Amino acid sequence: MSSKAAVILLSGGLDSATVAAIARDEGYELYAMSVDYGQRHRFELEAAARVAKAVGARRHITVSVDLSSFGGSALTDRIDIPKDRSEETMSAEIPVTYVPARNTVLLSMALGYAEVVGAADIFLGVNAVDYSGYPDCRPEFLKAFEHLANLATKVGVEGTLRFRVRAPLLEMTKAQIIRRGTELGVDYSLTHTCYDPSGNGVSCGRCDACCLRLRGFAEAGLEDPLDYA
Repeated sequence: MSSKAAVILLSGGLDSATVAAIARDEGYELYAMSVDYGQRHRFELEAAARVAKAVGARRHITVSVDLSSFGGSALTDRIDIPKDRSEETMSAEIPVTYVPARNTVLLSMALGYAEVVGAADIFLGVNAVDYSGYPDCRPEFLKAFEHLANLATKVGVEGTLRFRVRAPLLEMTKAQIIRRGTELGVDYSLTHTCYDPSGNGVSCGRCDACCLRLRGFAEAGLEDPLDYA
């Protein structure tokens, strides 16, 4: 155990890679966790392994929980991925790429991992852009889960550890996130963002995730190192 340990929810995307770099910069020893939740492609899990190695995670685990059994999301079910949407359209309603209860499930698993390794801090990469569309990216949700974490654990009840849910990107735009990550040396060529990649993992450039990423790089004045179809 380490008094400066942190669990990082690592998806393999741009945001979680940046969060991992921020936690490392703050002096945390990183225990990375990725989740195979039944997503339709494996590329983000491969990216997560690359990022974990690059940031020097002490340990990286991948755990499985089959949210595809429920369906109801374009990321886990045979539902068309929305393409070529404006940011206004994206934020007008909760998108079909929302995975029911995903962040609740992922944070619960990260909490168990954190209790075992003695990590008081759990980092995840939710941000202001996602906040407009996904209900489980809101600060109210994060605060409520933090309260739950300290009620529902042995170390919380005994008072030997007080958990904090850390979302350092919450109020940042994609451009700000990319600039910060670049300052910290994040290699964004290791990451994967696309919701609908080709069979060999090339990003579509047209889904919501790709559009937000490309716009972020453009606004940051930087070139996205990924290839696009």
